[in-house]
Amino acid sequence: QVQLVESGGGLVQPGGSLRVSCEASGSIFSPNVLAWYRQAPGKQRELVASISSGGSTNYANSVKGRFTISRDNAKNTVYLQMNSLKSEDTAVYYCNAFINARLFWGQGTQVTVSS
Repeated sequence: QVQLVESGGGLVQPGGSLRVSCEASGSIFSPNVLAWYRQAPGKQRELVASISSGGSTNYANSVKGRFTISRDNAKNTVYLQMNSLKSEDTAVYYCNAFINARLFWGQGTQVTVSS
């Protein structure tokens, strides 16, 4: 079993920056993929960014050039640095882990972009 705990969400003004973190614990094997998804009110959950245990990254077109995903394997932690935030980035952000053909989810952290 794998547990994922997100932190770092909050309220930020348009154009601002925020970093969310997700610490994984439990049976974490390599290779694996860690990712961030988000879900805005009334919308489907969507992939924001992912990073493999080897460091390969993938981004949604809507966040390319603004968001950066990274991971610290020693700390079993994945980060999402969000810059130039827009109101449309407002959502609950969920951490996700794909390990041994199983998916695990965190509880989510709210990010609100508003003036």
